Parts: sequence; structure tokens; C-alpha cells
Amino acid sequence: MSEFSPLRRKILLGGAATVGLSLFPTLSFASQFEESPRKLALNNLHTGEELQTEYFNGRGYQSAELAKLNHLCRDFRRNESIEMDKRLFDQLSAIQNVIGCDTQVQIISGYRSPATNEMLRGKSHGGVAKKSLHMLGKAMDFRLEGVPLDEVRKAALSLKAGGVGYYPGSNFVHIDTGRVRFW
Repeated sequence: MSEFSPLRRKILLGGAATVGLSLFPTLSFASQFEESPRKLALNNLHTGEELQTEYFNGRGYQSAELAKLNHLCRDFRRNESIEMDKRLFDQLSAIQNVIGCDTQVQIISGYRSPATNEMLRGKSHGGVAKKSLHMLGKAMDFRLEGVPLDEVRKAALSLKAGGVGYYPGSNFVHIDTGRVRFW
């Protein structure tokens, strides 16, 4: 039995790592910027509130900054907030990295209380899910100031980090931390 040459061993290990990461897309997504500080500039379009934050300092998430993000992403209709899934903010940072911009994130919808979700379901024609991930703090509808919506969508899809919805008629992209899917 012959041993693998060093070059062949590198090729085999590299291929195995690539296959392994493709089987675990959130792992490959998370490793894209593991130890880099993550900053966001955001604007809640319904309340007019703005926030510039470094929510991850390169070593860990900053709880005070996450609390500010949770408040900014609250259900403005009922003034209720929930702990948002911090992976949403990581997706926003990664989308900006893919595009190569740090423009303001314009939030259309973050957390939705069950009451607000039901009210919106009654007004929409099938556009609001009964078991929306917005109610769990695991979804966000947004756009990036000055960036074409289809470019934002392509960047979000490239991450394979959760669901991506494209709503050009309403001018926003939906991202969530659920299973990888798109519409």
C-alpha cells in the first residue's frame, strides 16, 4: 500500500474541508469573520431612530449594544421588544462585506408581537406567515441605503445562512435565521 504524497494529502484534505463546510453552511458563514469587530449603522424607518454600534468587538458580543439593537428592532406598534437573534446582525454585517459597503441598514420590520403579526396577516393577501420568525426575533425586513435591492438579495443568498425573501414591489429584502430557503 503506497502512502499519499504531501501534495495529494493537501488536495484531499482541502476537498474534504470544502465538502464539510458545504454540509454545514452556517459554520462556513460564521467563520467568514470570526474575530473581526462588527459594526452597523441602522435606521428604523418607522420610528426615525438611528444607531451606530460595534456589537461585536472581535472577542465577544457586547450585551449593552445588543440591548440597543433589540430596542431599535422592537415592534413599534406595541412598543414591545424581544431578544433578537444576534445572527441576524451577523448576516447584515456579512451582506455588507460581500457587497463591499458599510451604508446604513434601513429596518422595515424586526420583531413583531403575535398581535401585530395577526393584524398584518388580516391586512395582507398571503404575505405574512402565521408562524412568522419575526415573532421569535429571528427575522428582519430591510434594505441598504443606496444599494440596489437585487444586489442585497444576491449577497444574502450567497451566505446560505437562513431564509431570504425578495420583495421588490415593497422595496425590501427579508432575512431570517431559519433553514436555508428563498422566495
